[in-house]
Amino acid sequence: MPQILIRLSMAVLFAVGGTAAGSHTFAFSELSPGVESPREPQRSQKVENLEAFEGTTLPQPGPAIDRSAQVDEKSTDAPDTDAGKTVPDDNTPLEIIHDMSTLPAPVKQMREQIVEAAASGDIERLRSLIGTGADQTQVMNGESDDPIETLKGFSGDPDGQEILAILLDILSTSAAHFDTGTPDETYVWPYFTGKSLATLTPPERVDLLRIVTAGDLAGMEENGNYNFFRVGITPDGKWKFFSGGD
Repeated sequence: MPQILIRLSMAVLFAVGGTAAGSHTFAFSELSPGVESPREPQRSQKVENLEAFEGTTLPQPGPAIDRSAQVDEKSTDAPDTDAGKTVPDDNTPLEIIHDMSTLPAPVKQMREQIVEAAASGDIERLRSLIGTGADQTQVMNGESDDPIETLKGFSGDPDGQEILAILLDILSTSAAHFDTGTPDETYVWPYFTGKSLATLTPPERVDLLRIVTAGDLAGMEENGNYNFFRVGITPDGKWKFFSGGD
């Protein structure tokens, strides 16, 4: 009996000694059956999505559909001025510019800067483009010393983002070229300011309905003129006006 105990003790010592010598390294799954081995942390899907987004061009916001005739509603407190009055007094046909790449370089640059600022959603980014002093953009009737606050007052939201959307819609249309070769020469958006509404083709009416509602258009047709917002830029790239009314 003692011999059997001695042999068993020697067997146990031999087994422990073999393990201590490192003759076999156990895998994590062998040590803990049913538990998965730790894996490399997976790459964040959000990081991959952000990297895929870099370098892409944001699409232009779609045209606003539910527009109210805000200029008309607020015109009692903001009487019309001569700023932005672009309808010609005679029947001289105006040049309508459909290809924005053919605009004079300063005009093209200012238009692109306004579009970029409007698309940012931050109305304060228009401030540097509006300027100050004698060169300041004529905003509505200039009823406020702060043109940005004036724009917010004409917007349906407190941050002025509806006005930014309107700017994008207007500048996405063709332009009318007024007073060519004179000191008053101006490129005006939208081009409906230079056309009689009675002469609009069906595609042109669709263009206009991207900016105003059918009800607004019916009211304009009664008066004969486009009377929503408009933007004017001079040939040297000055943002001349952003106004509304006839």
